[in-house]
Amino acid sequence: MYTADGYDTFSSNQVATMRILIASIVLLPFAIQAFKSIDFKKDLSSFLIVAIFGNLAPAFLFTYAETGISSGLAGMLNSITPIFTIFIAMLIFKDKMSFRQLFGALIGTAGVGLLLYFGKKNSIEGEWSHILSVLGATLCYAISLSIIRYKLKRYKSLDIAAVAFLLLLPPSLILFFTEETIITFQNKTEIWNSFMAILILSIIGTALALFIFNTIIKNTSALFASSVTYFIPIVAVIFGFFYNEAITAPQIGGMTIALLGVFIANSKRDKKSS
Repeated sequence: MYTADGYDTFSSNQVATMRILIASIVLLPFAIQAFKSIDFKKDLSSFLIVAIFGNLAPAFLFTYAETGISSGLAGMLNSITPIFTIFIAMLIFKDKMSFRQLFGALIGTAGVGLLLYFGKKNSIEGEWSHILSVLGATLCYAISLSIIRYKLKRYKSLDIAAVAFLLLLPPSLILFFTEETIITFQNKTEIWNSFMAILILSIIGTALALFIFNTIIKNTSALFASSVTYFIPIVAVIFGFFYNEAITAPQIGGMTIALLGVFIANSKRDKKSS
């Protein structure tokens, strides 16, 4: 999952581009090795969906969103991912859901509605475009992890991550130059601290995290894997507190209801639908 850093020196698009580019380079040796086992004729479209919806689009959506809303609110909104996952499984992949999962989805949706309402009402700069950007990113995550679960399950987790980023290497290189990132490096003196933060986030928060996330998806279910977002709002609120970001009681209430719905939907999973 993505959060942004380095805005004092880099634009949001530059941050997103460098995170994708660095992760692509880090995973390149694994992608070359994975070529032997990938059936591109059959699965290229699935890998493209994972690359775009699981990595490229969220990177830009989240970095843009955090120029207008707090990281705490962004983390809360990210907890919506399991709700989207439930509906995608039902509507696209025709996966049968139990009454408990549907009931949990309804509760979660209600919580999401409250979170969106109070998030817009109480955010200092939050335009709807910023909030909807996070919402769009969570939908992208749900699409990607569903594709991994239902279409790419037979591949190794590292291969999925590596090939997805390999497909993003050419466009990230193009964006690196079109976004004038080199000029930013040349013209700003205090830039290396921000770049080091982006470098660490790219390796640990993007490449390594994606590998772990794909492993969870393959060994459990798309719905269960998406539930790692339980922890994102909690961590986001903690970090937001230390950075003096305003998190209101109604926002926390909406997040709690959303997480309660996801918890109900995940409890006693039906093995047939996993």
